[in-house]
Amino acid sequence: MFRFLRRNAAGYVFLSPWLVGFVFLALGPILASLYMSFTRYDMVSPPVWDGLGNYQYMFEHDRRFWKALQVTFTFVAFSVPLRLAMALGVAMLLDKGLRTIGLYRAIFYLPSLLGASIAIALLWREMFGVDGVVNGALAMIGIEGRGWITDPDTSLYTIVILAMWQFGSPMLIFLAGLRGIPRDLYEAAEIDGTSKWRQFWRITLPMLAPVVFFNLVLQTIEAFKTFTSAFIISNGTGAPADSLLFYTVYLFNEAFKFFRMGYASALAWVLLIIIAVFTALAFATSKYWVHYENERD
Repeated sequence: MFRFLRRNAAGYVFLSPWLVGFVFLALGPILASLYMSFTRYDMVSPPVWDGLGNYQYMFEHDRRFWKALQVTFTFVAFSVPLRLAMALGVAMLLDKGLRTIGLYRAIFYLPSLLGASIAIALLWREMFGVDGVVNGALAMIGIEGRGWITDPDTSLYTIVILAMWQFGSPMLIFLAGLRGIPRDLYEAAEIDGTSKWRQFWRITLPMLAPVVFFNLVLQTIEAFKTFTSAFIISNGTGAPADSLLFYTVYLFNEAFKFFRMGYASALAWVLLIIIAVFTALAFATSKYWVHYENERD
């Protein structure tokens, strides 16, 4: 034990600021939230122990909980693959050694720097409104627009497009991974007459698999936590017809609109478990398609 601590002492010293912050600033609220998830608590009167009452109501009687899960899972299923595909495609274009590559990287990364801000969400709501830019562009080519935000059939996909547009962060990670692929592999493939498409499937993707896995896990977690854009575009209600009732929006309303903090805490822990399960599945299945350089050697 002492040998282990002595050998890793330097690492723990560098980790100590994070460890101290976690213990004193995060661990307490986490444990308090876990306790409140088993209580009826309205933030005014003291918590009343309710056992598994919150969880029982959630799974057996709360229809909006299941609707929030459906909306969130749909968003994750569409936004994560599209965002990663867009990020990889742009990264491969930027990997061609273009002039002023730094400028292009900055331009493509700018939407991610803006982040899921309130201003971007408001801009997006105006763009896809009845009198917005999107309908104006469609009218110029003779296509009649619609209320993309107010139509339950299309409202969710406007936020999917927003998420896909903010691909800068995974793009930079993909670009770093592409720079790490040996160029002689492509040169040998070209000598053998291998097409660009086969080079992509036989060289680029297998060599990039660890980076794809890293981005997949991070972007999936971020997609489950999406809040600002859905909250602003739906005016905090999940409208229209609960088509924008993201899980985080529902959790927020239960906690700070209806003051059911005990129930909101239970919702938060269910979300944590869902994210943990998806992350565990990603790690469990990664051995079948993710191969690292030392394994190939």
